[in-house]
Amino acid sequence: LVDVLYDRVVGSFKQKMDRLAEVVAPVIKQVYEEQGDKYLNILIPITDGKRVYNISCNLKEAYESNSKSVVTSFEKAIVLHTIDEAWKEHLREMDDLRQSVQNASYEQKDPLLIYKLESFNLFKTMLNNLNRKAITVLMRGQIPVREPEQVKQAAPEQKTDFSKYKEGRHDSAAETPNRVAPDGRPAQKAAPVQVDKKPGRNDLCYCGSGQKYKNCHGKNA
Repeated sequence: LVDVLYDRVVGSFKQKMDRLAEVVAPVIKQVYEEQGDKYLNILIPITDGKRVYNISCNLKEAYESNSKSVVTSFEKAIVLHTIDEAWKEHLREMDDLRQSVQNASYEQKDPLLIYKLESFNLFKTMLNNLNRKAITVLMRGQIPVREPEQVKQAAPEQKTDFSKYKEGRHDSAAETPNRVAPDGRPAQKAAPVQVDKKPGRNDLCYCGSGQKYKNCHGKNA
């Protein structure tokens, strides 16, 4: 049943993309024949009913491919846009996880183990949300503009500079060692959090009583 449903969905998606190309083809043809010397790249607005995505495509390539390249550009732009948003949200969630997992040491749990498990679950959730959102937009895509007069020149594509993003909220403090305190003295860096390894049940208790951990502070653990 899953294979049959998958084949039906893929077939429906291909028909939808062919229909999208048929809708935009007359506009591309008219703009290229009448204003081909004016435009190099143009913007094609495509909406999923909630947001409008301005898809940049080469006018000559779109004309020669009978608007098939518009569909390809649409698919590529939506996937990249969804990945970009999902990854930035994932970085924020990982930062929150790193802050909250430090409390695990107070519960005599291994923070590193919890961080590994939770971060893996967050990554799986991100991939599922990414696929779901991308497919939703692609399946709902429609072209609201059909008049050649509404076609716009596309500006150069701007790429996201991920080097501006920090790994955590406090990384900026580590990059400014010359920061000065209000009284004029150099501010000291915050010491990293040290997580002690949980002792074994038969190890000596960390309190120095000489008893085994299981008979001392670990009795109720």
